[in-house]
Amino acid sequence: MTLNLVLSYIYVKIQTNYMKLLKTHYHPDITSIEKKTIFKRLATRSITMQGDTILLMFTERYDDYSLPGGGLDSGEDKVEGMVRELKEETGALNITNIKPLGIYEEFRPWYKPDFDVQHMISYCYTCDINNELGESSLESYEIKNGMSAKWINIYEAIAHNENTMATSEKKGMSIERETFLLKLIVERIRG
Repeated sequence: MTLNLVLSYIYVKIQTNYMKLLKTHYHPDITSIEKKTIFKRLATRSITMQGDTILLMFTERYDDYSLPGGGLDSGEDKVEGMVRELKEETGALNITNIKPLGIYEEFRPWYKPDFDVQHMISYCYTCDINNELGESSLESYEIKNGMSAKWINIYEAIAHNENTMATSEKKGMSIERETFLLKLIVERIRG
């Protein structure tokens, strides 16, 4: 590893500790978190664009587009977890120029008996990758849900997700987060 890569990695790690909170979202079924048992889940989301085209995951089961990403392993470094998830889901190659964007946190119902609420904290990063994607290594549930990586115009992805939110009964709980983040990215592009 070159000195520039080492210094860049250290800089990103320091920035991660001071990431801006982008939004806190409460699922409509969560009216209070007082006296609730809460399961905390840490995750990452990757944002990689080329012009107005963005790399997203399309999920047939929910008919939506989402940012590549997922849960961190216990004790896993956030940046390393983001790189791992991006490679696993999309086959991304030559991941460079990683920069923290911010944190999206949400409180959702937890449907297992050990906790009442899931507190999901998503660490969002921008990065650059090659146009060409390598082989992905999706998990079995991701394959079952019909997930695949797609380069798509960001405005088309937002319109698709908004249509799914308005008309589909099969939409998942994450679509609001994903659509919020896509709109935020558009604001940053324009801004």
